[in-house]
Amino acid sequence: GSSPCSGTVEVYRWGQWGTVAQYNWDLNDAAVVCRQLGCGSAVVTPIRAHFGEGSGRVLLRDVSCNGSESALRDCGAVDFRHIDFPHKFDAGVICSDFVQLEGGVDRCSGRVEVKFNQSWATVCDADFDWQDAQVVCRELDCGGPSALHRGSHFGRGEGAIWSQHFQCEGDESFLHQCLTSDRLEQNCTHGSGMGLICTGPEEERLMNGGSPCAGTLQFYRWGQWWAIRPVSADINRVLNPVTVVGRQLGCGPLQFLGGPEYEAVFEKNVLTGEDVCKGSEYKLRDCLKDLFNEMDFPSMYFRQITFTGRKQ
Repeated sequence: GSSPCSGTVEVYRWGQWGTVAQYNWDLNDAAVVCRQLGCGSAVVTPIRAHFGEGSGRVLLRDVSCNGSESALRDCGAVDFRHIDFPHKFDAGVICSDFVQLEGGVDRCSGRVEVKFNQSWATVCDADFDWQDAQVVCRELDCGGPSALHRGSHFGRGEGAIWSQHFQCEGDESFLHQCLTSDRLEQNCTHGSGMGLICTGPEEERLMNGGSPCAGTLQFYRWGQWWAIRPVSADINRVLNPVTVVGRQLGCGPLQFLGGPEYEAVFEKNVLTGEDVCKGSEYKLRDCLKDLFNEMDFPSMYFRQITFTGRKQ
């Protein structure tokens, strides 16, 4: 990668260095890697050897961290060292490096902390505003800001207090690109830590249908948008994930399902996997498992979905 906090994931197991296969590699797994390396929050989990193919053997697949572990070795995984598996499916990670949200219910909420002298420093609530929050949420791939909380809403931090006042315009990609000045409140303590809640990343969308409630179904994973290839010709199984999407987008009942259609072309951005949706799930990611990029096969995906646009 371009920094010590991004690149192809390599692990040391059984006396050798090797890589991790991308299957079921997600932000919970990446969060453990970032924590282990002292690199802040996990932002993106690139796949298909995004940073280049690793060396040695592919040692692990199906890593299953819950996100709170101290090291990747504490997570479950499938021993893959005896399988001659290609490195073109190596998993990667991009960590935030400079900023993180700590103590919240997920990676997109918590106390604002920045990297300082190889440790994390609490940002004072007098030195942070909505424009700064826009940049932090963007950098962490967490959508936009939803709420700012002052007075150490997410608990008291430890260690240093950040000594600068951020002066972001709001359109910067990274917090370290923002201008800074001396801190406004010289008596800031750990009781005055800045808290932030971001909306969270958009996970599903309907595109090219004329409205937010119509179009081709796309799913956000590994830092990019993908079309979803249905894994079953059973109309009931096809309807279940579509029902989940309608609920999550607030688009009401299904009105029209045109497809899935078969396209005799090779598409790079199409995912397939195991669909275990029952239709009652809140989010599509709760019931799409073992997703992988089927770019070597002609694609078949949800071409046109239309909802009533009325919330249930």
